[in-house]
Amino acid sequence: MPELNTATAPLEGVRVLDFSIMLAGPYCARLLSDVGAEVIKIEPPEGDDMRLRAPLRDGHSAYFGQLNAGKRSLALDLKNSEAIGLVHRLVEQTDIVVENFRPGVMDRLGLGYEALRGINPRLIYCSISGYGQSGPAAERAAYAMIVHAESGFDRALMRYAGDRDRPAAGAVFVADLLGGIFGYSAIQTALVQRSRTGQGQRIDVALMDCMLNLLVYELQEAQFPVHAPRPTYGPVRASDGDILIAPVTSRNFAALCEVTGDRALAEDARFNTVPARGANWGAMMRQIGTWTERHTVRECIAALDRAGVPCAEYRDPGAALTDPHLSQRGAFATIADGAGEFFGVNPPWKMSGADCSMRREVSAVGAHRDEVLSRALGLSSAEIASLAEAGAFGK
Repeated sequence: MPELNTATAPLEGVRVLDFSIMLAGPYCARLLSDVGAEVIKIEPPEGDDMRLRAPLRDGHSAYFGQLNAGKRSLALDLKNSEAIGLVHRLVEQTDIVVENFRPGVMDRLGLGYEALRGINPRLIYCSISGYGQSGPAAERAAYAMIVHAESGFDRALMRYAGDRDRPAAGAVFVADLLGGIFGYSAIQTALVQRSRTGQGQRIDVALMDCMLNLLVYELQEAQFPVHAPRPTYGPVRASDGDILIAPVTSRNFAALCEVTGDRALAEDARFNTVPARGANWGAMMRQIGTWTERHTVRECIAALDRAGVPCAEYRDPGAALTDPHLSQRGAFATIADGAGEFFGVNPPWKMSGADCSMRREVSAVGAHRDEVLSRALGLSSAEIASLAEAGAFGK
């Protein structure tokens, strides 16, 4: 990996107020922290509910830590007028707000875009929600799995599986991660525009729209039906497990035929062109399986790698933690909370002139209250104590 200039943090000096909960908003804000922004997580006095999510170690959630490392924590009771007043004062010196409540919640708290724009016209205000801030479905409750079902994603996976007549259950929240990534991307664009115009703006990210952007082929097929079957990439049996082989191009296929030594595969008219292979993909993979089943997974991968045929072993997620390639690339960062150290996953990009890795600290609830309020707002210890007495930080 090229040596990084770790002295440079691209968003150093940029302040973010993170009001978000669960996954999409916290991930978006954590990416901003990874590239140097000061992210102040505004959470309720009892803490974000995600602090209670497994896996837990001595009461500390690694799941929460992965999504919130590097942020400062300021616990406020947003039903308290003194707390709202504090937020308004912070907004005067803030560049970005991230929130992912249901539309209308922030407005009712006095923290909606119009209210905060009046305080700071340069503010970039990113809202992430299930269906967006406008439209008939805007106020519907929507977690990622709801959007997976309604977008068509789950039924597309069902169709590709080939052996199912109902969608499979799942717990990988694709929509949330996409929402965080698209929110982060839009914020960067808004920062560039603000540097030219001097004005902030509202960003409206809908998880539904994120999922539709994922269905690149499927939405075109819905308009222009394709009657030939589409190749689907699934497991091929080796003697001791499963592997994935993807001979997508003619060169891949020729190399595969050479590796397997299967003349019948090379000469079969069903497989001699890219369209023909696509139409007969299942039959082709069954034929390839007559070679793979005579070899171990390791033997298959080694032979296919030497020939340049795209392939992979099916692994459990934990295998990535000890993968030497990922280790050398710096895919993981060591982060720490009150229960000790653990690995977090760094952003999926490297920059030659910037440090873009996760920050180490996972903050306890409200751990940075005095620091943030004294440094950002110039409040004295007595003033902070008075706000505590008034219930700004909860009872």
